[in-house]
Amino acid sequence: MNKNEKFVITINRELGSGGRTVGRKLSEKLGVQFFDKALIMALEEKYHLSTEEIEKMKGRKQGWWAEFKRIMFSDESYSPNYYEVKMGEAPEALSTYEIFKAEEDILNTLAKEESCIVAGRTGFYILRNHPNHLHILIQASMPFRLNRIMKKRNISEAEARKIIDNVDKMRENYVKEYTGTTRYDTRNYDLVIKADGKSEDEIVNIILMYIG
Repeated sequence: MNKNEKFVITINRELGSGGRTVGRKLSEKLGVQFFDKALIMALEEKYHLSTEEIEKMKGRKQGWWAEFKRIMFSDESYSPNYYEVKMGEAPEALSTYEIFKAEEDILNTLAKEESCIVAGRTGFYILRNHPNHLHILIQASMPFRLNRIMKKRNISEAEARKIIDNVDKMRENYVKEYTGTTRYDTRNYDLVIKADGKSEDEIVNIILMYIG
């Protein structure tokens, strides 16, 4: 990946690995926007940004990209935990194909317009043909993930394990359903990092060293 040209970095991560925080810190270091699944889903629900609506926005005026970004970053109600499985929610529940296609169009639009970092389950697949990309997977051991979730949410180990199990199953089902691959296949990534024993800042530095 050449950071001096328009690029896209995708980060797939296991819940509790700190991957979202890494993405945000990395975006600050590189001076580019950070987008995650939660923001994209919030956009779809609040502004009904289907593929058709995105195309209409593009056709209305020359400044459509500025308008698109204004919508994306003007919502103070945006919650970073928007998409996570809640207790009792069925992990088998998947988004519809139409929603996946809308997300695909949004991500391709983002990557086409400017350099950016994308965190999400299928970014590595949707943007696999981008001419200047870096696909990253951040993993961690179960004890590391449990400890992080327990501290972050102030919950028991049993509760943390149930959340992790549900989210893992939901994300894997989603990836298999819409990409035909598995998010655990390291051949889908350029860089795989184990978070154990590392701070988010240390992981960011590893990625920056890799980019050069």
